[in-house]
Amino acid sequence: MRDPLPGRPTDKSGSDDPHIPVLLDPILKAAAPVQGLWLDGTLGAGGYTRALLDAGARVIGVDRDPLALEMAATWAKPYGDRLTLVEGTFSHLDTTAGTPLDGPTLDGIVLDLGVSSMQLDQAERGFSFMRDGPLDMRMSQSGDSAADLVNTLDEADLANLIYAYGEEHASRRIAHAIVDARTREPITTTLRLAEIVARCLPRPKPGQSHPATRTFQAIRIAVNTEFTELAEGLAAAERALKPGGLLAVVTFHSLEDRIVKRFFQLASGHEANANRYAPAKTDTTARFDLVTRRAVTADEDELARNPRSRSAKLRVARRTAAPPLAINPADLGVPQITRKGRR
Repeated sequence: MRDPLPGRPTDKSGSDDPHIPVLLDPILKAAAPVQGLWLDGTLGAGGYTRALLDAGARVIGVDRDPLALEMAATWAKPYGDRLTLVEGTFSHLDTTAGTPLDGPTLDGIVLDLGVSSMQLDQAERGFSFMRDGPLDMRMSQSGDSAADLVNTLDEADLANLIYAYGEEHASRRIAHAIVDARTREPITTTLRLAEIVARCLPRPKPGQSHPATRTFQAIRIAVNTEFTELAEGLAAAERALKPGGLLAVVTFHSLEDRIVKRFFQLASGHEANANRYAPAKTDTTARFDLVTRRAVTADEDELARNPRSRSAKLRVARRTAAPPLAINPADLGVPQITRKGRR
């Protein structure tokens, strides 16, 4: 499963198992009978993949984190050639599932967004502000790290990033504190960054999240280009799904959910007309039919079993036979950040 809040202590009122797939039952119910070829675009610990395999599907398990694929080797063997493991991003899931000449090949796709618990549990990955480690946050373990961004971005760019990706209203104060601190010594560890951010904000009340939650979220999203990956992954899913194929997306925070909701609105022809006097749009051919009219959340039984599911939202739609269309990320509400540069 994916945890939306890096470093949040485990809730003692329920299961401590970090590998429980969230909202699995509603996904399997929407997909019943589960059959054909599915793609799990965020393999993680394999919870969704194993459930789909056990229900009768063949599965392509994709993850950008090499560790997830290494861990899968411990449980994948009994499934034989019904399971294919691929290192990659879900922005390329259509080419992962086949070639453009093959046409749509998938009967279903599931995407579970966010950071996996196994990544949070490893201090050396640098995702958690509750465990000291190098300021890294790279899911693929390649490219610019969080430390690279924190120590080189212009103060205004850093503030814009923290506000746009973390919805942190104290972003300017935090960015100024980060730039001030790095002039004395580069910021290279998670706890040092968390302490700098915490000093900029009021002490949290019991039950509230750590003050650094939103800032860490924003930096992690930037490091892994998560919103761009999401927008491109939704477009790739549209190209890869057969008519009748199912797309199920689980999100954990409002920005992700807004992007997915907007995509399904546009693709299903349910976009609201912002101006009632404007002419009606002529292209209303639905490329998806909505299976869930509104987001599905965890019921009381799941919340009791897995308290981490409380912020999860599931949206599901079924592909029609209409041809896919190109998608502009801005139309999906993907936050746009213009960077001046680094220094």
